[in-house]
Amino acid sequence: MFVNRSTELAALARWWDLPGASLGIVWGRRRVGKTALLEHFAADLPVVFHTAAGRPLADELQLLSRAVGSFGDRLRDFEARPFAAWEDALEALAAAARRRRLLVVLDEFPELVRTSPDLPGRLRAFWDRARGQTKLKLLLCGSAVRTMDAMRREREPLYGRFDLSLLVQPFRPHEAARMLPALDPADRALVWGIVGGVPLYLEWWDERVSVSENLLRLVCSPGGQLLTEGQLVLATEAESGDLARLALRAIAAGRTKHNEIEQAVRADPTRTLERLVELQLVERMVPVTEDPRRTRRRLYRVADNFLAFWLSVVDRHRTAIERGLGANVAGVLASELDDHMGERFEAAFRDHLALLAAEGRLGEEVIDIGRWWADSPSVEIDAVAVAGRSRTPVLAGEAKWSRRIDARRLVPLLERKSERLPDAAADLRYALCAREAVDHGENITVITAADIFGS
Repeated sequence: MFVNRSTELAALARWWDLPGASLGIVWGRRRVGKTALLEHFAADLPVVFHTAAGRPLADELQLLSRAVGSFGDRLRDFEARPFAAWEDALEALAAAARRRRLLVVLDEFPELVRTSPDLPGRLRAFWDRARGQTKLKLLLCGSAVRTMDAMRREREPLYGRFDLSLLVQPFRPHEAARMLPALDPADRALVWGIVGGVPLYLEWWDERVSVSENLLRLVCSPGGQLLTEGQLVLATEAESGDLARLALRAIAAGRTKHNEIEQAVRADPTRTLERLVELQLVERMVPVTEDPRRTRRRLYRVADNFLAFWLSVVDRHRTAIERGLGANVAGVLASELDDHMGERFEAAFRDHLALLAAEGRLGEEVIDIGRWWADSPSVEIDAVAVAGRSRTPVLAGEAKWSRRIDARRLVPLLERKSERLPDAAADLRYALCAREAVDHGENITVITAADIFGS
């Protein structure tokens, strides 16, 4: 099922319509739907699609030759004379696009670079020479996030040559909801809190059966798709190795401060944490009223919902599941979901406030929304909206993973917390969020799962 991605499709369409040749780069985590996006975009276009797999160079070129040969332009007999080198392939593709536009997608491009390390340099030389003589539209796509991102940087061969740079993100809460049309908003929130915004994981969820039945099939059965996926994510996404996996486990266990993580991994985790933030597996948070470039106050959280669920809830039960006790474990997992969902629902709440701010519904000058906290004594607010150059707090909000909450009890608590906010607006507003209802929510912003995850 293909849903959402209207922004990404619009960006691709603008790139396709550029006159002459165009070079683009599309990247994002594995399973995030890059290939599905490009296939959907190219459905009615003349396209050559090649997916690399770390094969020897001759094999990659032979498969690319077959793809070009099946395209229909009989430039030569590709069975008898497959491409002999990358220059040969690129020149042939440029020739095929001399009179009309041709889209060429090199998917999993880092796998090509692994077997042909000089390919980016060869591509640069070809592009600088041929781009004025062809209408070739060349897209480089890949899942190795750091490798693909690095290609856009200075001193890299292709720096400054990309007409499109598109990072494909997991679905946001309101986007994930569209993949679960048969569920009510509260259940959509729960599924998003478990599997996150990765389209494939959302497709695996069976809307016809209960949460417990889904957990039994996907997580609590030996070889279950989400059970094995957690191990695969740790093995493939955490590119920094064992130290990264140790840091992720420490954060998932509640060690969210830099010194706590350092004690857990018994090494300086600074560079590892920077890489995990780049990979979008970890989020580095600072109090939203402070300048992230200057403050030393920071906390870390596992940003990916599924990985957080797998590390904090599933992983400790893996041995029991492999021993055939999954049916018993499924009930335990279901009972632990409320604890897991608290922080995830807060993140969905902040995301929804950001959507409201983008629409101008929180005031025209809101520039950021995030968590805020202070020490001595400790106080924390789930969401604070700041406005203008001075980053003045203009709204404070709390989210509770409860079916109903009473504003008469919670607003006074929120008001007392907000007294600690630095230089808050005199007319500071308040917001409360619950799964189904906020009782007595007059004169505040009321948000429920139906607002965040409604269809």
